[in-house]
Amino acid sequence: MKNILIIGAGRSASSLIKYILDHSTKENWNVTIGDISIDLVKQKIANHPNARAIVFDINNDTQRAEEIKRADIVISMLPASMHLNVAKDCVRFKKHLATASYVSKEMAELDAEAKAAGIILMNEIGLDPGIDHASAMKVIDHIHAQGGQLTSFKSYCGGLVAPESNDNPWGYKFSWNPRNVILAGQGTAQYIENAEYKYIPYNRLFTQINTIEIDGLGKFDAYANRDSLSYRKFYNIENIPTMLRGTLRMPGYCKAWNVFVKLGLTDDTYKIEASDKLTYRQLLEAYLPASKQSTKDKLIAFMGNEIDSEILSKLEWLGIFDDTKIKLANASPAQILQDLLEEKWKLQELDKDMIVMQHQFEFSLHGKSKKIISSLVVKGEDQTYTAMAKTVGLPLAITTKLILQGKINARGVVIPTIKEIYEPVLAELESVGVKFEEKEV
Repeated sequence: MKNILIIGAGRSASSLIKYILDHSTKENWNVTIGDISIDLVKQKIANHPNARAIVFDINNDTQRAEEIKRADIVISMLPASMHLNVAKDCVRFKKHLATASYVSKEMAELDAEAKAAGIILMNEIGLDPGIDHASAMKVIDHIHAQGGQLTSFKSYCGGLVAPESNDNPWGYKFSWNPRNVILAGQGTAQYIENAEYKYIPYNRLFTQINTIEIDGLGKFDAYANRDSLSYRKFYNIENIPTMLRGTLRMPGYCKAWNVFVKLGLTDDTYKIEASDKLTYRQLLEAYLPASKQSTKDKLIAFMGNEIDSEILSKLEWLGIFDDTKIKLANASPAQILQDLLEEKWKLQELDKDMIVMQHQFEFSLHGKSKKIISSLVVKGEDQTYTAMAKTVGLPLAITTKLILQGKINARGVVIPTIKEIYEPVLAELESVGVKFEEKEV
């Protein structure tokens, strides 16, 4: 009998929990699922006989240690900032760990201790990061095996709304943590192009966009991720002249989002006193230079040639020019914006989300220049089993199974760029419809 501890039962955990429970009888697993909301856990497990629901407080050191000691593997669905204490306990008690989050500096520093403990701290095994690494390495390793030389690698991913549910001018609805969407891109994006390093500060990020086309879906905006450089080492392409990782949005989204960036409404570093006494129009006024013009005309003058009628229609649809009271007291600009968007960008009962990913590989082989485009499109089933939940949760669940079956022998801090992980994970994902379509152009 193997014991699995899942920490966190939020919106991205639905497909993970279902997979683990569906396989629990055959694999002889006992599954404990902990969350701050016991009702949320009970909803997800639906009285499954192999599941145990608990209220879990990540800051309760005693409880955390006791539950991790009971487990053979821990799956952490917590926010990335909360993984470290879990990881340290896993090292201390010699328990495996799997997360979908990026490897932090602190996590990376546990590599030697994890190897000494004989455990794997499996990170970046969700969607992006996760499926992107696995699918990219499959093609890169194939190109290298043929004797090819990769000259350019570009990778894009977006969690979007399916076309049939796209009924707002932004072409966007929340299918994952809204806070991460509001704060996306903060920092400086860095990548390499034609052997030259490129940097895009946050205040220009949403103005420097590329256009990506996906067969059957049309065109998308793409903006650069913060770090496209560190993965050259993990992908074994350290000398590649061009490498860029980016995020996809519907056309027009980025230019409209840039209004919030330029105004400062995505700032989460300070609070606005008595923000619940303001209307959205008054909030907007507070960020615009004083004049006798209307709020809308002030914004047009402030943005200059960076605003047009299409952007204005998106903003008007959100209601930021309206005299509607803000609900949150003493909130940051980012929190106020998030609260508004959570209402406007909510997935409705019959809505479906969509994941779109595309890799572009350019390489030379036997003196000829070649290009491979590898694309993935996944649509959600409903609000519970979203495409986001499926593509984040299933790679985690499949990898957990492989670890418990003794089929993954890697130890230490690991991401899915090695064959013993990406080959079986991608193979099983294909069997449930998460499949890349590749074409050489």
